[in-house]
Amino acid sequence: YGPHRAIHDVSFQLKRGEIVAFLGPNAAGKSTTMRILTGFLPASSGSVHIAGNDIYTHSVEARRHIGYVPEHPSLYPDMRVKQYLGFCGGLYGMSPAQIREARDRVVQVCGLAERYDYIIGRLSLGYRQRVCLAQALLHEPDVLILDEPTLGLDPNQIVQVRELIKSLAGDHTVMLSTHILPEAQAICERVIIINHGEIIAEDTPQALTAQL
Repeated sequence: YGPHRAIHDVSFQLKRGEIVAFLGPNAAGKSTTMRILTGFLPASSGSVHIAGNDIYTHSVEARRHIGYVPEHPSLYPDMRVKQYLGFCGGLYGMSPAQIREARDRVVQVCGLAERYDYIIGRLSLGYRQRVCLAQALLHEPDVLILDEPTLGLDPNQIVQVRELIKSLAGDHTVMLSTHILPEAQAICERVIIINHGEIIAEDTPQALTAQL
């Protein structure tokens, strides 16, 4: 960003079906990295491959494999949950029949059945976060990228969202950013620690805790 270098020499791989935490303090470079991974922000140099597709040279195909929940998700507060999910399905290029099937699936997975017809602006923050996860899962992406998915939630909501994320392992590769070590320990199989824009450690939560 101008003269400021947000990240440098960041390199890692995610295996199919695993949940990985991208752990670091605020301003460590987590959100910048995730924006690059999703094609939202171009990197100054380097490359990103999602399910074998280069995010720059084959951007549309790479994005088909990605479900993304940004740090501050934008929802349409005047829409009902079912309308919003249908709208997102259209953006993904899904047919009406595919949208109906996918919408029924994600509503069950994300625990939104009782809020299906609610206006989004009247939902609690925890349920709005579930709506964000539901839209990211609509097109059954191989990779889910979640930027601070429990930010601003109360303790009960945090537990619920963590359990939801853990249930996605195996079917999806999940990468989530956090600045909270216990959250990484509670959810993830592997932790990548970033500080001042550089990766300083990478291991299982148990191994990293033992080192600390």
